[in-house]
Amino acid sequence: MPAPRTASLCSALLFSYLLSATATAQPTATEWETYDDALARGERQATLWRYGWGGIYAASLANNIYQASEADDDEDRFDGRVGAVKSALALGGVIANPQPHPAAHRRFETLAERGDGQALVEARELMRATAAEERTRHAWRARLDSLVVNTLGGLAIGVGDDRPRDGLVNFATGMLVGEMQIWTQPTQAGAALNRFQPATLSLGDNRLDYQYAWVLTPNRVGVNIRY
Repeated sequence: MPAPRTASLCSALLFSYLLSATATAQPTATEWETYDDALARGERQATLWRYGWGGIYAASLANNIYQASEADDDEDRFDGRVGAVKSALALGGVIANPQPHPAAHRRFETLAERGDGQALVEARELMRATAAEERTRHAWRARLDSLVVNTLGGLAIGVGDDRPRDGLVNFATGMLVGEMQIWTQPTQAGAALNRFQPATLSLGDNRLDYQYAWVLTPNRVGVNIRY
């Protein structure tokens, strides 16, 4: 009777050893690469987002200022003044509230140069903080500023200038542009973290909490494990 128990114990120890070897060898390097790639792509998108939307709002501001003073029609001049205020606020928001990815990537590169266990812990925390900022920028609260500005703009035209239909169009257009601005923000940090899913391995009375991520590439199929 002791033989099967001994064999089972040996199998469990062997499996634990193999799991430990798998978890400590390649996945750590893969994790560094995954985070670096995510933040690098996030930084590129953040830069494009900032200069792209900044350019759009700057052009809109210039056009609205021109319309406010040079348009032949009174309604167009009024719309230009409302649009100038909205464009100026939107441009200020883009400039004053940059995306977190460029700064996070610079910090990550400093941690990657160290490459030790503590640096990896800090890198994971950096990724979690960046992903949390991404979620905040996509949450419903991120739409409140746009809702307030566009509601006031729509009321100014619809009620203040007695053009309800034009006021509604102004509100709807402004909300649509604001939604596009939100959804074009980078989300790479959250996507990188979501690659790793939590799991638990139980061997008798022993329990190991770990995370795994499937890897599917043209020349490799496997799973990365970290704990």
